[in-house]
Amino acid sequence: MARERVELGEPKKSTCILCECNCGIEIQLDGRRFAKIRGDNDNPASRGYTCEKALRLDHYQNFAHRLTTPLRRRPDGEYEPIDWDTAIREIAGKLAEIRDAHGGDSIFFYGGGGQGNHLGGLYMQALRGALKSQFYANAVSQEKTGEAWVDGLMFQAHPRPGDLADAQCVVLVGKNPWQSHGLPHARVTLKNLKADPERTLIVLDPRRSESAAMADFHIQLKPGTDAWALAAMCAILVQENLIDRSFVDERTSGMEPVLALLSTVDITTHAAKCGVDEDLLRGAARAIAAAGSVATAEDLGIQQAPNSTLCSYLQRLLWVLTGNFGKPGTMAAHSIFTAVVGAAEFLPPDRESRRLDLGERLVRTAAGVLPFVLGVVGRWPWAGRRMDRIVRLVLNRAVMPLLIRLISDRSKLSGVLLRLMRGMTGLFSIGVPRATVTPVTGARIIAGVIPGASIVDEILTDHPDRFRAMWVDSSNPAHSMPESARFKQAMAALDLTVVVDVALTETGRNADYVLPASTQYEKTEMCFFNFEFPRNSIHMRTAVLDPMPGTLPEPEIYGGVIDALGTVDEATFDRLRRARRAGRATLTADVLMMAMQDPWNGWLATHLLRKIMGEEMPAGMEAAAPFWIPSVLAAVTFPKAMRRAGHAGSGLEQAENLFNALIGTRGGIVFTQDEWADAWSHIHTPGRRIRAVPELLPEIEALAHREEKWTSEEFPFVLAAGERRAFTANVIMRDPAWRRRDAQGALRMNPQDAERLGVTADSRVRVVTEAGSAETIVELTDTLLPGNITLPNGMGTEAGGERTGVAPNDLTTGRYRDPIAGTPWHKHVPARVEVLAD
Repeated sequence: MARERVELGEPKKSTCILCECNCGIEIQLDGRRFAKIRGDNDNPASRGYTCEKALRLDHYQNFAHRLTTPLRRRPDGEYEPIDWDTAIREIAGKLAEIRDAHGGDSIFFYGGGGQGNHLGGLYMQALRGALKSQFYANAVSQEKTGEAWVDGLMFQAHPRPGDLADAQCVVLVGKNPWQSHGLPHARVTLKNLKADPERTLIVLDPRRSESAAMADFHIQLKPGTDAWALAAMCAILVQENLIDRSFVDERTSGMEPVLALLSTVDITTHAAKCGVDEDLLRGAARAIAAAGSVATAEDLGIQQAPNSTLCSYLQRLLWVLTGNFGKPGTMAAHSIFTAVVGAAEFLPPDRESRRLDLGERLVRTAAGVLPFVLGVVGRWPWAGRRMDRIVRLVLNRAVMPLLIRLISDRSKLSGVLLRLMRGMTGLFSIGVPRATVTPVTGARIIAGVIPGASIVDEILTDHPDRFRAMWVDSSNPAHSMPESARFKQAMAALDLTVVVDVALTETGRNADYVLPASTQYEKTEMCFFNFEFPRNSIHMRTAVLDPMPGTLPEPEIYGGVIDALGTVDEATFDRLRRARRAGRATLTADVLMMAMQDPWNGWLATHLLRKIMGEEMPAGMEAAAPFWIPSVLAAVTFPKAMRRAGHAGSGLEQAENLFNALIGTRGGIVFTQDEWADAWSHIHTPGRRIRAVPELLPEIEALAHREEKWTSEEFPFVLAAGERRAFTANVIMRDPAWRRRDAQGALRMNPQDAERLGVTADSRVRVVTEAGSAETIVELTDTLLPGNITLPNGMGTEAGGERTGVAPNDLTTGRYRDPIAGTPWHKHVPARVEVLAD
């Protein structure tokens, strides 16, 4: 019988939400079903490319177990539906009680969007501003903070990604782009590398991954020994005189002690510790030195393993010592529109900040007067319009050119003004209290986020400064953080827990309130993974579908709670409306001055601008209104690069052109077009020099005598928990039917280990760690070294009361973590395997 042809709707442009690439896609609908998905040729970053995972996004959108009403936990532990007004009123009341009794810092926030819904995080930040709550974490806090710490010290910038598409030599450390993607055009890039005999691919990975199988040099080291291999490769560069001496002398600072230490490293001993032939390490290091261009990438394979922060540093030394920065095919720092986490602006050290105090006080004094003046003048429309012309003239002719000149000169004053302006994006912790350690355990806070592995210890204590409430946005930490059972115990100990999500997740099942959000395809959304160079792009996407009845977009949820808290009085809104009617320049000045007067207002700016400026936005785009301020900031910071990208004009005119392009272009836009020499302008260290990190010298030295083994007789295996496979992404995909193979998420094991244990393919086994145990089936593969076992990520979620596969964090523990960043060792968990009877 012939299949009936269905007429599909016109393609609607959007974005894949499964990894940080956020490839552009086009979706054709059959009713509410995603009937056809393909790559969007108009997207300036992905240019039509997408992996196979994006094609199955209907399993996210039309998951059978969507939430469609707010839920409240009853005393018996069951949930009851309540209406939105009741939910917002009760939650706001309880938040206010906790804030008044214990302070805003007792309310902890987690999340703010996954791989694709970052816009809602801006509005969560506004609620944090309303409560004066500074403690926060997200998934980055158990992955990338060691890398961020190193980047802050070396570059005061974010040198990512490398130009892998054009590099003569590519080095991948703990990364398998064939499955995890995370790089533009990942599979095309890898295929091109393999096909070109003049190019070299070097992969450091204990597993012969799909990417490693394509490598010219696969350094298959023992699990957890990456630091020894990387240190040996750096030492080879130094001891064989393969470094770029002129680059080191002219472009770096503080490297001499590093070179002196590397000259003493025993390469033979290091190679033996990581179980790799010394000649292989020497060959790889020499290939790096000989290449005309080198680009590197690292990922969770080292970032969630022993010595992770040190590995991030050593990986960077490979390309710094060989001069691979700021030219095609190498590494570069990039422009930024807005940031994923809270401290990407890399503030200067405290001793430099003190010099800014006087200027900052003067600015704040002026900031207290200007809103009053603007408010009075704005009462008369003719006067308001005239005032707006004056303000626009002052901003265009004086303030913005001065800022551009100051930023270019990297003067002290520019630091004050730029930080105050950046405070307006809602994602920067500028001027508000900035703790450097957590309140209970004293764990280091990096990039504004507390270590994920420390969260539980900040709750399960009688310390007076412990967290009393937790708000979770579009995240599932009870599943994704280490030692899930203990995380759930911590949630039960809190006075209030609120979860905002599209489904009743594992975290939601342990919360007091669960608020149903619209999906990422039912609202205006945006991703903040704008990491490209030299062309950096951003994509403001509109709704593909109307929201599911009973759900709300996050901006409306947060706006409702903020209004219920009574944080902003109606007089302030009236003044801002008058400023808006006068003109965008007046509104900009008013909101900026509010933030300068009280930095918490900077966090509230998203809420204020959505309510005020949103009134003049296109229907459905009200939540995009706050991006006017980052557009102004971009015009101040990157005027030349913006002009190259097609955003003409100067000052507010250029900002308006960028903002209008952002909200008016469905497939995304290039917002800066740099030249390769501009890579240095994005480094903010003194003299724009790449700095050594002296704090890590003792760590390098300690490798000579440090133990490289963490297994024992009780736990003889190393479990890598959370491996990326063909049909794993993240827990946002809760429909088991999306997986075309490996539906149960088998435990992968070397055949030698299987023979010793007496198991075969599909045998049932129990995996046991000090944190817990789980049962699964076995898959045999010689891609793993003996003693190494793996389980996939994204499994073990419950759908309709049924669990599929193993939840990896039932087996992990927060006890093993990086000493600097506190990132947990998900990829290095001591374990044992027990055979189950058939």
